[in-house]
Amino acid sequence: QVQLVESGGGLVQLGGSLRLSCAASGFTFSIYGMSWYREAPGKERELVAFISSYGGTSNYVDSVKGRFTISRDNAKNTVYLQMNSLRPEDTAVYYCKANHYATSFWGQGTQVIVSS
Repeated sequence: QVQLVESGGGLVQLGGSLRLSCAASGFTFSIYGMSWYREAPGKERELVAFISSYGGTSNYVDSVKGRFTISRDNAKNTVYLQMNSLRPEDTAVYYCKANHYATSFWGQGTQVIVSS
């Protein structure tokens, strides 16, 4: 049974930090590219960060470059998103996604709220 379970969300003040985790099970994690998406109220879901299967490549949406870092630990089947210098516009539900060619899985999401 495939599972992606996000954790680490919460309420944080402007300028604060959070570390999101996404624990995977039920599939061969190491061969999947992993992404973090977010969906803010009234907005479309957007890709925030991506990391390749063995971590050699990562990409970020411009709005988080220099503030967020995606990483993965294939031994623990977990992908992380370190979020620093948080802003109110980072408020959203954050989802992790696994994909390998045409196959993809989504987690259930974790809420991040940044207060000013």
